[in-house]
Amino acid sequence: MTSVRNPAHTTKVPIRWGDMDAQGHVNNTVYFRYMEQARIEWLAGVRERLGDFPGEGQVIVNASCTYLVPLTYPGIVEIRMFLGTPGRSSIETGYELWMDQRKCAEGAAKLVWIDLETHRSAPLPEALVALCA
Repeated sequence: MTSVRNPAHTTKVPIRWGDMDAQGHVNNTVYFRYMEQARIEWLAGVRERLGDFPGEGQVIVNASCTYLVPLTYPGIVEIRMFLGTPGRSSIETGYELWMDQRKCAEGAAKLVWIDLETHRSAPLPEALVALCA
């Protein structure tokens, strides 16, 4: 991940009662949904600025999360999304999940650009690379 810590996107999501597990805190899989929400919103913003990318899309090839402090209901989680340096066909994304001014989790996901017909990696669009710089 890049050492620059300016978020590319920030969003807030209310924690739902159903997000919790039998332990009384947000289930670990839901953290990935929160990170996904930030990523999808960021990609929607990219499409608003740059237009669609016909025949192209994105996949996640790996994802991770380090749990620091349990998230609990009720509450609002703030997800901060960060971008790494773009590669040929991929970009690392990083996440911080905050609640009540405490960082509760850190995560990452590698986003790979693909050709939707062949399902093989494709070069990142130049306009996207420029946006990430």
